[in-house]
Amino acid sequence: MVQIPHHRISVAPMLDWSDRHYRYFMRLITKQSQLYTEMITCGAILKGDRDYQLAFDECEHPLAIQLGGSNPLHLAECARIVEQYGYDEINLNIGCPSDRVQEGRFGACLMADATLVAECVAAMSHAVQIPITVKTRIGIDRQDDYPFLHNFIDTVAQTQCQHFIIHARKAWLSGLSPKENREVPPLNYPRVYQLKSDFPQLQISINGGIKTLDEASVHLERVDGVMIGREAYHNPYLLSQVDQRFYQNSTTSANRVEILELFYPYVEQKLKNGVRLNQITRHILGLFQGVPGARAWRRHLSESAHRPGVDCNVIRKAASFISE
Repeated sequence: MVQIPHHRISVAPMLDWSDRHYRYFMRLITKQSQLYTEMITCGAILKGDRDYQLAFDECEHPLAIQLGGSNPLHLAECARIVEQYGYDEINLNIGCPSDRVQEGRFGACLMADATLVAECVAAMSHAVQIPITVKTRIGIDRQDDYPFLHNFIDTVAQTQCQHFIIHARKAWLSGLSPKENREVPPLNYPRVYQLKSDFPQLQISINGGIKTLDEASVHLERVDGVMIGREAYHNPYLLSQVDQRFYQNSTTSANRVEILELFYPYVEQKLKNGVRLNQITRHILGLFQGVPGARAWRRHLSESAHRPGVDCNVIRKAASFISE
């Protein structure tokens, strides 16, 4: 059987959302899709608690880490550490437009300096054996025509980077919040398609505004991969058919209740380790989206999971409101 690339369908790196609890939960829904960490800065790795930042459960493979940084030496050192932890891929963030990220001179503002991005990618590629990929926008501020994007990709692709994930919106570096930058700039999917046409040797994945698997199928006629972000968070069961539909996996998907049953042992172990229940349950609020009782499910978790001493019975009680 031909090996299907894991990034054919992937779950986006989402700041404050894509933590280890969310990733473990998503792995109960899809075994094949590529998962990403939230963006982790070089400073957090080099100066912080590495186990806290980098540890993950083995079931999360295939798993990529997204790094934020712009110093080639620091990124290379972080890449070595990340590889030792066992990640399958390192992704460089060239898409985040927040003020904090800009102050650190990384994220979307780096689109203006393709040469530096290439130096960063080259430094990491020389330091490790795992793939280095780049996630970027289609432009920034007034630099948002196709020749600008083409030149950026062409420059960075001179390195060993062969996979680019393109968020099909430009970013405004001032005037819009990060949330607005995910919604206000218009989507331009044809521009991403054009990249694939002009760089057929590269792996091009598309990201931004994709809400259904039917939409993903349409994109996959033109590009190599589809990355789903907010919809995968707010409606995680959307990905329950991904393995069968996109990876030729004949295994029957677990239903929502079965997924919860599989999740309970993980939750119980984390509670023993001092994790608060609401740190975990915030990631499963959307599990029953569109199902009768979903509102009561969300309400009970939101009102009860933060209380001291609570356990999995809070989740079981919330699930009792579902009439699936």
